[in-house]
Amino acid sequence: MKSYILSIVTWLPTVGAIILLALFKKNQARAIKKFATAWFGLAFVASLLLLTYNRAVGGMQFLEDCQWIPVIGARYQMGVDGVTILLIVLTTLLGAIASLSSWNYIQKREKEYYALLLFLQTAVVGVFASMDLFLFYLFFEVSLVPMYFLIGIWGGENRL
Repeated sequence: MKSYILSIVTWLPTVGAIILLALFKKNQARAIKKFATAWFGLAFVASLLLLTYNRAVGGMQFLEDCQWIPVIGARYQMGVDGVTILLIVLTTLLGAIASLSSWNYIQKREKEYYALLLFLQTAVVGVFASMDLFLFYLFFEVSLVPMYFLIGIWGGENRL
């Protein structure tokens, strides 16, 4: 049986970011914060399904592999081992904590902040789960974009 749980855990935050950007207005700060925090919580709960990893078998599990860009040999190849599962669960937990802890701190452009935080979580989980070098590079580079804006707009006084 084919399991897509790893792709679900990876792309769920992006789906949340798209919904957030499409459905909420800028003046709905409280609703935006509630939705984003709930979505981060959903991603965390989904990542807990990865804890069904069979330690007796070991190795890479929850494998997903399909042809992506045949010209350069790039594949959408994802999987996790015992260590990366913990990193992914920790990432989704920290995403929920970051969302919850920024409720009182973020007072401007909440919609963009939470959308960027959701995009960042997708990229970081993708970095941990990717097994193809090109896919890893893509996720790693994509993670820099939301970090740049998060630090540049909402960072502290000495951010630059």
